[in-house]
Amino acid sequence: MKANVYDNGQIPDMDQRTKTIGRKARVAWYVPAALILLSIIPLTSGAFRLVELAKGAEITAANARFFASPLPVILHIVGACVYALLGALQFASRFWRKGTSWHRIVGRLVVPCGLAVGLSGLWMTIFYHLPANDGDLLYVLRLIFGSGMVISIILGYFAIRRRDIIQHRAWMTRGYAIGLGAGTQVLTLMVGELIAGKPSVFSRALLMGAAWVINLAVAEWSIRRRPVAPIRREASIVSNPQ
Repeated sequence: MKANVYDNGQIPDMDQRTKTIGRKARVAWYVPAALILLSIIPLTSGAFRLVELAKGAEITAANARFFASPLPVILHIVGACVYALLGALQFASRFWRKGTSWHRIVGRLVVPCGLAVGLSGLWMTIFYHLPANDGDLLYVLRLIFGSGMVISIILGYFAIRRRDIIQHRAWMTRGYAIGLGAGTQVLTLMVGELIAGKPSVFSRALLMGAAWVINLAVAEWSIRRRPVAPIRREASIVSNPQ
C-alpha cells in the first residue's frame, strides 16, 4: 500500500492527515447547509400558506384558488418541505459512502415527495386560475421546468434500479436543482427589482426563468466536476456485494 505524500515528497504526519480529513468533512457540509438556507424563504412562505388554509383566513383574489382546491397546494408545500430539507442532506457524501443505509432509506421518501412537488405544481399551473401578475411566458416555463423535474426524478429512479449510480446522481441533482428554483427566484426577483424597479409581467417571467436556468447550470457544473472512477467502483460494490 502506497503512502500518501505531498508534492515535496514528504509523508504527512498523523496530525496533518487529521486536519485534512476534518477540513474535507467541513467542506462536505457546506453544500447541504447552503441548499437548506436557500430554501428557507419559500418554505417559510409555504408554511404561512398552510396556516392560512387551516385557520380559514379571509378569502381574497390572491388566495381564492387555494381555498377552492386546497389539496394540490397542501401536497406541494408539504412535499417541498421534505424534498428540500432531506434532499439537501443527500448531497452530504458521508451519507452515501462507506455503505451507509441513510441515502437509500431517505431516498425512498425523497423520491415520492419530489414527484408530489412536481406533479402538484403542474396541476396548479394547468387548472388554477392564472394570477394577475403571471402571464403566458411564465405559464409555459412552469410547464417546461415542472415536467423536467418529474422526468429527472423518474430517470434517476430507474437509473439506480439498474445500478447506474453515475446517471442516478446526475438526474437526481438536476431534479433537485429545478425543485429548488423557488429559492433562487427570491434572489433573482430581488436583484431585478433593485436594478430596474418593479418587474412587469414579462420581466418577472424572465427573472423566474433565469433562476431555474442558474440552478441547472450549477447542477451541470457539479455533475461534470465529480470524479468518475470512484463512483464506478462504488457501483461495482453495490451490484456485487460481498
